[in-house]
Amino acid sequence: MKESRLQWKVGLFVLICLLLTAGLVILFNKSVSLRSTYSLRMKTTNVGLLMSKAAVVMSGVRVGTVDDVMLDPEGRTVTVILKIFRRYSIYADARFAIDQIGFLGDQFVAIIPRENKAPLLKNHDEVVCEEPFNLQELARSGVGLVKRVDETVHKLNDAITRIDEVVLSQHTLTNLTSAVGNFRLVSERALSAVAGFDQVVQSNAMPVSLAVTNLGLFAHELNEVANGLSNLLDTNGAQLTSTIRNVESVSASVNMLVSNLNSGRGLAGFLIKDEEVKLQISLLMGNLTTLSSNLNKYGLLYKPKPVKTRTSTPPPYSGRQP
Repeated sequence: MKESRLQWKVGLFVLICLLLTAGLVILFNKSVSLRSTYSLRMKTTNVGLLMSKAAVVMSGVRVGTVDDVMLDPEGRTVTVILKIFRRYSIYADARFAIDQIGFLGDQFVAIIPRENKAPLLKNHDEVVCEEPFNLQELARSGVGLVKRVDETVHKLNDAITRIDEVVLSQHTLTNLTSAVGNFRLVSERALSAVAGFDQVVQSNAMPVSLAVTNLGLFAHELNEVANGLSNLLDTNGAQLTSTIRNVESVSASVNMLVSNLNSGRGLAGFLIKDEEVKLQISLLMGNLTTLSSNLNKYGLLYKPKPVKTRTSTPPPYSGRQP
């Protein structure tokens, strides 16, 4: 009887120990939570080393866990299922990012609140996550940057070598020294020329001043002439206007006369346009030219001598008479 009671006590103790162990496992195991939660679907292109059961932290406080990490069928995006405790509300304008504990620590999902003006996220809502910091990609970029810097240093070294060989050569330095000497000589000559010019100006200060004075007097007289011309125009403006109008009238009359002559109107136009009259005038001008030439050559009382005509006698007949 005592042995059966002892076995019963041992069995009860073992059962209590198992229950306590199960309770401890339930309380401290990350895989089991007794809190009520809701799910969020987080989309990203790369999750880095984020593992399932990782923490979800908002403002430094753990608000949930990563339930599952699934690769989409097309292989371009990843869906992360987040389990958020219902006691925590998350607004839709919050920023989701994958952060890391320290430099080589575990990764977790960080939720950064913003203005909290958007609606609250509900069960099975979808959010977008930023890509995590990738140390390997940074290392690759750093290696590429180091290579480019190395190439740039080599190019810069080659450029400095060429500059040293071409620009800073002994021949170039000699030419540069000669150029500096020539420039100093030119500057000295320029200073001498400026000193000579200053001396010329000082020695001819009186004539220059007189010339400037004369120029001022000439400008004053020219101003007076201009004023007199302006007064003349103001005084005789009406007469000048009348004269200009008369000239315009005469020019209009001349233009009308020329137009009538060109169109054959009037006696003069008729004489100019008629071809027979033109021919008679031409003959008259020719006769007048001949007459003036004869008068100039023989005088006014010249009378031409009559021309004697000779009678022709038939030649004697040398043949026999019948």
